[in-house]
This record gives sequence, structure tokens and C-alpha cells, in this order.
Amino acid sequence: MTAVLESYVSGKWIAPEGESIPLINASTGEEVARFASGSLDVAAAIAYGREVGGPALRALTFHQRAGALKALGKLLMSRKEEFYPSSTATGATAKDSGIDIDGGIGTLLSYASKGTRELPNDTIYLDGGLEPLGRGGTFVGQHIYTSRPGVAVQINAFNFPVWGMLEKLAPAFLAGVPSIVKPAHQTAYLTELVVRAIVESGLLPEGSIQLLCASPRALLDHLDGQDTVLFTGSASTASKLRGHPNVVEGGVRFNAEADSLNCSILGPDAAKDTPEFELYIKQLVAEMTTKAGQKCTAIRRALVPNELVDDVVEATRTRLSKVVVGHPNAEGVRMGPLASLDQREEVLRSLKSLRDSATVVFGDPDDFSVEGADASSGAFLPPLLLRAQDSAAAAIHEVEAFGPISTVIGYSDVDDAIQLAARGKGSLVGSLVTHDPAVARQVTLGVAPFHGRILILDRDDAKESTGHGSPLPTLIHGGPGRAGGGEELGGIRGVLHFMQRTAIQASPDMLTAITGRWTTGSARTNTDVHPFRKHLEELQIGDTVVGGPRVVSLEDIDHFAEFTGDTFYAHTDPKAAAENPLFGGIVAHGYLVVSLAAGLFVEPNPGPVLANFGVDGLRFLTPVKAGDALTVTLTAKQVTPRLSADYGEVRWDAVVANQNDDPVATYDVLTLVAKKN
Repeated sequence: MTAVLESYVSGKWIAPEGESIPLINASTGEEVARFASGSLDVAAAIAYGREVGGPALRALTFHQRAGALKALGKLLMSRKEEFYPSSTATGATAKDSGIDIDGGIGTLLSYASKGTRELPNDTIYLDGGLEPLGRGGTFVGQHIYTSRPGVAVQINAFNFPVWGMLEKLAPAFLAGVPSIVKPAHQTAYLTELVVRAIVESGLLPEGSIQLLCASPRALLDHLDGQDTVLFTGSASTASKLRGHPNVVEGGVRFNAEADSLNCSILGPDAAKDTPEFELYIKQLVAEMTTKAGQKCTAIRRALVPNELVDDVVEATRTRLSKVVVGHPNAEGVRMGPLASLDQREEVLRSLKSLRDSATVVFGDPDDFSVEGADASSGAFLPPLLLRAQDSAAAAIHEVEAFGPISTVIGYSDVDDAIQLAARGKGSLVGSLVTHDPAVARQVTLGVAPFHGRILILDRDDAKESTGHGSPLPTLIHGGPGRAGGGEELGGIRGVLHFMQRTAIQASPDMLTAITGRWTTGSARTNTDVHPFRKHLEELQIGDTVVGGPRVVSLEDIDHFAEFTGDTFYAHTDPKAAAENPLFGGIVAHGYLVVSLAAGLFVEPNPGPVLANFGVDGLRFLTPVKAGDALTVTLTAKQVTPRLSADYGEVRWDAVVANQNDDPVATYDVLTLVAKKN
């Protein structure tokens, strides 16, 4: 008997006791491993995540967590060839395995990069700007995000045993929340293999990831309002989990990615002789055959103009006829088997329901050839193309055949296409293939409320497009209604899903102390040493330099206009400028004001300040006229060390005021400052 998959809980590998079920090679029917039907002490696993993994993660800054993800991603990428044979056993071709394994690792690396670039080197994240709560400026508000002291429980589907785990792990880890992974049993042997590599690496703090290759019985019973459940699977199972008392009454955050009858719309402009028509057929066939159609984002409904239905069916049939089905390792095979025999039977049951409303126009589930394997032993099916007999028939908009099956459905006009798309009752993704901007806008506005993501494909973006069915780390993955109503990924949005947003009301000084970022109205420190002469470690939040005053002359304004070529009338035409109610006469260029301010606060000698790399939030508040005297106040607002460099980033608050102390410009100056050691 093959080995029973082990679970990694409470810091050790454990093989659950009791009976086990065989997990088969999807192509050969041979046993690959066994999955224990018994349960483990899930309460202990949850407690271990909270008490060991959570504190260790929360002690790290966002940048330290990002560094760990980067190191892990690089390690897994160097070992990915070890994972491919097990992926083949799931029925995945080399291309399918790349989507799952390489795609999952790529998600880790993407989040590592975004964590370093977009999050502070701190454990707190500020959401939005400062909110004044009183007239005098002594009472202000700020929204912040902090790590929640719970666990993120993954309950994953069988179709992406690596990507499905890593795309949830990455944002949770970056948020400082440990993960407990419950893989689907059919392909859990691949998940277990990757988790072993993660644990052996020692790159993640102990307790930050645990694996349950066992029954999840009573798992939700031990969760509370600080925990998150991320579920991928059927809508019926999602509904049961969502109804658990700890979700309904206990505040457990529940995120679901469920059934999705995704559609792809061929625009009315995309006639047979257009590049868009060819793109549509190519995409449809790819979505039918990649992972044998076992993708939650695959195209289930192909919506095409009535007059193009025959052309689409014929072109799709021609391309599908070239698809070779068989063992993933066999030469020339493009589509492997489904993940299991049970899954094949489920797809055939769905096909039977669809046949009452649609006709099979390509493929025969009872008569097809298989390359390099015995069709009777593996979970093979050919790609099956259906043609709707009635575009309004209920089944074609309600039954999801989770396999290599798509239905071509005709529509009369764009409004009809929008209505048919909405019949899916909420989808993860929809696509529109058109080169007509008016159609693109009409369809997008019509179908956006029913979709989590929309791809507009045409000849201009085709070369770079990642395709209809490819979730990306930077964009949300999820959908409304039937699709579960949840969101995953989405860049930093995905990280914040696991954190708690809290409104803080306090004095400016208190907010500065809490957030580690200087707050308008809090104390400034005028030191004997110019802040630009201080190394990164020597700078303190609140260090300030005041420069000025500097009188702006009419000659300054004229010279700047001539030198830059900015001869806008407000700077050069006294009569026209006087007639403008905003100016009432010649005013200085805004960029002249900023340039003069830089001259007032800069320290010119070589030193720790290496470069100015940007300005954020620049606003011109009061016009500056000839004779006005400018003073600038520059305050160290935020200091962010870079872990992998000998310098860091410093954000400075800049306020330029006139002789009446009226602010004329406000902005943040961004500099790179060297470390002393």
C-alpha cells in the first residue's frame, strides 16, 4: 500500500489514524498515495497558529515578511522540477503544471515585490489621509490597518493544488496572519510535497503554515471573529460553511470562490475575416482544453451574434479537431484527463442536463481516442462543444459542467448579449472580443455588476494579454452572486483583507507616536544640524528645517516664463491675468514656487542625501504675486529603511507659506538617504 499523506500541525508531521482512501493517477488509474479519512486535533492546530505562528509573524515588518516570501519563491522555483511528476499524476500537461506550479510561485514573488514597494517597513499600514475633527487642529482622525491575532484557514479545490494554496498564503503571510491549509483530497499529494519543501526550507517562521491532510471535521467550530476562512469549491458547500454559527454569529470572516458560468462575448463587429474572430476562437479552445476545462475561470458560455453562430461553431470544430487527448507525458498531447474518475462522472451528469437544451456539435464522450494511455483506466474525456437550441433555456445558464465543455449561444444585439451574460447570476470573469470602443463601453457598463473581472480582447492587446482564464496577483480574483461574493488577490487589497481597519481619534502628537509617521500639527524639532546632514539612522520623525523668506519678483516670474517656455497668460499678460477672478493679476508659476522652496531648504554639500526621487500630493493653495515673501518648512515625516540596500527612503512634509503665513503650496518630498553603517 502506498503511503498515507501526512499533516503538518503543531510543528510536526503526523499521519492521521484510521481508514484511508486511495488517490489515483488520473491517467493510469494506479494508486499514488492515500488520504486519511480520520480527523486531527484541529483545536490544537488553530491554537498553535495563534500562539506560535501569529506572534512570530507580527514581530516582523512588512518588508521582512516580503523578504521571506521572496526567498521562499526563489527556493521553490529552483526546486519546481521536483513537483512536476506529481502534477502530471493529477492529469496536468506540462503547460497545465506551469500554470499551477510556476503561477503559484510567481504569485509569491509578486506579493514580495509589492510588499517592499508599496508597504512601509513597519507593522502598521495607514489608510487614507488625516481627517481633521476639530477647528483648532488638536483633534484629528486616521484610519489604520493592523494584523489580526487569528488564523487564515484555506479550504481549497482539487484543480490547482499549488497555486490555490500559494495565492492565499502570500497575502495572508504579508498581513502577518498564519495559514492552515486544507487541500482537496484528490490532488493533496502535490500540495503535501510543496508544503514539505516550505517547511524544510526554514524560511518562514514556525507556525506560519500548517497542513491538514485529514478530515476538516469541526474545523470551523474552533474559529472566532479574529479568524478568516477562504473557501474555493462548489456553491452548495460554500452555502453550508457560510451558515455555520461561528460565521453567522461569531464574526468569522468568510471568503468564497464558488461556481461560475463565465461567458465570453464576441462583438458584433468581429466578423469572420477580422483578427478578433480568430482571437475569439483561439481563446475559446484554449479555455476548453487547459487543465481539461477544470478551471473556475474557464469559458462555459460562448455568446456570439446570431449571424455568426455557424461560423463560430465551424471554426471551433476545426481547431478542436487538432487537440490530442492523452497521457500528459505522451508526445503531442495537448489535453490530459480530468483529476479523477469521480470528477469525470460529475461532468457527464452535467452534460446530460445540458443536452436537454443544447446539441453536441463536436466530440463524443463514448467514442474518442486517447494517446499514450488506456482510456478505460484514466479519467479521460474529449473536448465537447455544444450549440444552444434556445438562448433563453435555463440549463445553459445554470448548469456548470466543470470540464472541457462549452456552449455556443446566439444573441440578437448587444443589449441581448448583456442580458444573457447576467443570466449567469454572477461570475468570476467575463471577456469581450471586439475592436469597437462603443461596444466595449456598452458591454462593460452592462456586465460589470455581474463580474469580478472583465477582459477586453482585441488586436491591440492580444500579444500581451494573459487570457480570459488567468487570475493575476495584482487584480482581484472573485465575483458577485453565484461566484461567491468574495475577493482574493488584488495586490495590496488582498493583504488588507486579513487585517483590521480601525479609526484612531487623538491629538496629532499621539497619532505620530502611534503610527510612526509625523502628523500635521504635532511637534517639530529644530536641531543645530541640518536634517540633510543626518544619516538615515540619525534622523528622527519631526526633524525640521525652516528656510526663507525669499521675495518673489516680477523679474523672477518673467525669467522663469522665458527660460521654461511656460508663457501661460496668468504669468505673462497683465490684462488677461487681472480679468481672471482666481488671480487678479500676474502670478508666479506653481513650479517656480516649488523650485524656490527647494533652494530654501536644500543643503548643497555632498552628504547622506543621495537623491530626490519624487514629489507626492502637490497642491497649490494660494496664488503667489510679485512682492510676496516665501518661507518653507520641511519636516521629516516618515523614515523607511530598505533591508537590501545601504540607504533608505525619507518622506518630508513641505509647507510653503507667504508673508501672511497663508500656505501657498503643500507636498511631500521623497529622498534617498544613506545609512551610516
